[in-house]
Amino acid sequence: MNIKIEYDGKYPNLCSGSLIVIIDGTRWVFPDYCMSSGGSVSFDEDWNEDVTSGEWSISDWPDGFPDNLQMAVEEAINIQVSEGCCGGCL
Repeated sequence: MNIKIEYDGKYPNLCSGSLIVIIDGTRWVFPDYCMSSGGSVSFDEDWNEDVTSGEWSISDWPDGFPDNLQMAVEEAINIQVSEGCCGGCL
């Protein structure tokens, strides 16, 4: 199975890009804002920002997307898209 990821999210809204997944030639257009970062943003007592990155997960799948391919797609996303949490949404 060949999975290609097309994603255009970037700072300052890394998790707000358009996601297209192509599996063996079949193109799946994902809903807006479907990716969630495993990263986080926090502040210390002096309000210094600490941004960590983490693996992506999908919270919203296209209608009719096969359940048995979801894990493979998330793995491909985490290989092909840089881990994120840019902190841009703060």
